[in-house]
Amino acid sequence: MTFHVLTLTPFFPSAQNEAYGGFIAEPLQGLRQCGVNVDVIGVSPAHKRKPHKISSAGPAEWQRYPCIPGNPGLSSAGAFLFARILRRVRKLHLATPIDLIHAHAALPCGHAAVLLSRELGVPYVVTVHGLDAFFTNQSTGWAATLCHRAAQYVYKGAQRVICISERVQDAVLAGAPKAQSVVVYNGVNVDLFSRSAAPVDPATILSVGNLIPSKGHELLLRSIASLRPAYTGVRCEIIGEGPEREPLKKLAEQLGISDVVTFLGRRNRSSVADAMRRCTLFALPSSYEGLGCVYLEAMACGKPIIGCRGQGIEEIVQHGRNGLLVNPGNVEELTAAISLLLQRPRIREELGMAAHETIHFSLTIQQQVQELLRIYQESIA
Repeated sequence: MTFHVLTLTPFFPSAQNEAYGGFIAEPLQGLRQCGVNVDVIGVSPAHKRKPHKISSAGPAEWQRYPCIPGNPGLSSAGAFLFARILRRVRKLHLATPIDLIHAHAALPCGHAAVLLSRELGVPYVVTVHGLDAFFTNQSTGWAATLCHRAAQYVYKGAQRVICISERVQDAVLAGAPKAQSVVVYNGVNVDLFSRSAAPVDPATILSVGNLIPSKGHELLLRSIASLRPAYTGVRCEIIGEGPEREPLKKLAEQLGISDVVTFLGRRNRSSVADAMRRCTLFALPSSYEGLGCVYLEAMACGKPIIGCRGQGIEEIVQHGRNGLLVNPGNVEELTAAISLLLQRPRIREELGMAAHETIHFSLTIQQQVQELLRIYQESIA
């Protein structure tokens, strides 16, 4: 059966940031290989810099829409987006009838999908990629109330609300208990993120993530400082950009570890994969994580990983079998976990092998695509 699916997403690779939204682009390429006709509209607020498409991400177009800048405009952004893309979507629908709309995030794309669904008479599904399912963590006061209502409206009308982890599903159901939710974990491109027979860098700790407080990079730096006297060769590489870059660099200087910590900034997917194959272990002590694709990608590369309990990754990692888990905010536990992996090569190898097998058994892009195909069929029927 052939579907025509319209995908609306604020997350998609662009010339400015090739790695952003790879978790959307890669499954879409898999769906196309299965015969699904996919049109992709990447969306961006008009007051932000216009993204430019890149051929490596697959066919897509970018549409900019007017909205009130900042969180106060988030609850109404879907209506503005709908008005902006309606003419274009009608043209796509006229050329080849759209069977399903797949929106990523309730606001603004999910809200626009609700309005397009009514206009075209086709169903929609929405994927929730993070724990802030109702946008009440990034908004406050009346803006948060309006966002909650708008997201709740989106979830209630969706044929399926696709959640990237059970923890995300719990967040959705807490505010929209009647939502038709289902969990589909992100898959890994195991052709790109793969094991290497080449020797790894000695005592290199890798972390990949936006440089924001919740990712726990401060804890990681403090752990490195504690470990350095016993592990003089330890090094840390941090891939990512964000507002915490300068404060983190200053902290590294204050801790006397700036010579062993390298801030690599933003890197493309290939460079991230190379860094994962090269490192000794992967650590991201994030305290607010719906799942975390970077954990899965490091696991696919056969690396022992360290994540935090109470996050989505806890559904994948069994502590001591295919990775290690520590309590959020606990620098002592993080330090002990890193120390264990640095001094015990056999444990590193066993955890890394089990991690690799976990991904190949149930968390590849191909397996994610099959789950999405099933949901599409059920939603269209």
